[in-house]
Amino acid sequence: MSLPPDPHALDGLGRNHRIETALADLVDNAIDAAASEVVIRFVQRRGRLSSLYVADNGHGISSELIDSTMTVGGRRNYQNGSLGKFGLGMKAASFSQARGLTVLSRHAEGELNGRRWSLGDLSNFRCHIVPSDFVDYELAQEWGFRAAGAGGSTVIRWDDITGFTVTDDPDRVQTFLSASISRILDHLGLVFHRFLARGALRIAIDVADADRAIIGAPFEVEPIDPFAYHHTGHPGYPKTLVAEHNGHSVAFNCHIWPGRSKSPNFRLHGGVVERQGLYFYRADRLLQAGGWDGLTAADARLQLARVAIDIADDVTGLFSMNPEKSRVMVGPDFAHLAEAARDDDGTRMASYLREAEAAYKQSRERRRDRRRMLPPGKGFDPLLRRAISDEVPFMPGEDPIDIRWRRFQSLDLFAVDRENRTLWLNDHYRPAATGNGRGGLNDAPLMKALLYLLLEDVFEGEYLGAKDKDNIAMWQEILTSAARSQHARGATR
Repeated sequence: MSLPPDPHALDGLGRNHRIETALADLVDNAIDAAASEVVIRFVQRRGRLSSLYVADNGHGISSELIDSTMTVGGRRNYQNGSLGKFGLGMKAASFSQARGLTVLSRHAEGELNGRRWSLGDLSNFRCHIVPSDFVDYELAQEWGFRAAGAGGSTVIRWDDITGFTVTDDPDRVQTFLSASISRILDHLGLVFHRFLARGALRIAIDVADADRAIIGAPFEVEPIDPFAYHHTGHPGYPKTLVAEHNGHSVAFNCHIWPGRSKSPNFRLHGGVVERQGLYFYRADRLLQAGGWDGLTAADARLQLARVAIDIADDVTGLFSMNPEKSRVMVGPDFAHLAEAARDDDGTRMASYLREAEAAYKQSRERRRDRRRMLPPGKGFDPLLRRAISDEVPFMPGEDPIDIRWRRFQSLDLFAVDRENRTLWLNDHYRPAATGNGRGGLNDAPLMKALLYLLLEDVFEGEYLGAKDKDNIAMWQEILTSAARSQHARGATR
């Protein structure tokens, strides 16, 4: 059968896609099909990576739609909120990575449909019909779906993948897989973070050994929210600045991150300077992460500034997106619109940028002005040590403070061992501190962090003064009483 594409549809087929953006395009299709589960599977045969599958539990593709779905450049009527737009997504994404594309689907009503394209067939537009028994066989594989979905399912299969390593050396294959899966997890976690966070979508990645019929444990895509900070970097933010365009409101949700954050939600791939700026969403799908699009120039002093903008197709003339759905192009009126946007108290974009820059400068100055402290040593979780080192300047050349557990003869919570630079904790209270009494060297990070901040300075100097001794006695009395109370509550459960 012949499925000719629209004119010029092949001109830019697959251009600018990477494997992670190509897979995001296929996930878009799954979401449009009401899928709640998507599985991405790498397949190995005879040690080599041979193919890749993307399976979903959406409502499937009917016999009336399967041909238009496979037509290169084919158009269909997209519903409001659909992530598809150009009629090129699945084909462009697939042929950017592979020379063979097979689509296999069971519609919600039970009918089986399958089509196969190869790059060699595109010149004469010959699309092959896949036999129903093969469609049924592939759909019957163990995909690990945890929810019933919309009653159907679809599997997209890539063969002859150009970007796969051709070696069968196990170490090199594993290195390639690890790097690829890491990039995919990061990209999908960012692009679909709103769907993932509200539980509307689960995405898993696994690796199958076809020769041994073994499927490895799945890697779950976790949401990476570029606006998920614990506390604001500037009082009064976030703020929403609003402007009107041809009767439509455009909202600029302006955020300022806290300085020197180590959160993966802040330290995105590409760097914090590159990730400052505008974050465009369409139907909750992130299209662009960063860049100012003419509002201002990228600057290290603005790295805490991120602005979320939800766009809709009916805001004509202001926005358009590239076919890969990785970039938003703004119209000539956008910069003027952004400058005119304001919130109820009169804050405008220029004020927001100044306050974001001031927050960055203040976060840099605050650390320089802080008192130098002794560094943390053994007993501190590595993440806690890094957090302390990010916030506190250390005394050069000084030995660190260790925090360790041991059984006391008394019920005191802690003991200060200045000679060995160790803060001892009473093992009697370990169950209350850890929740189960078990733990390793670096357990109870919250208790240890608080005690470090409270008691670090008593390890400084050659001797303890009267005031230091009085403070230690006061802290011992209050904290031991609190620990005994918490221990007693745990014992009565």
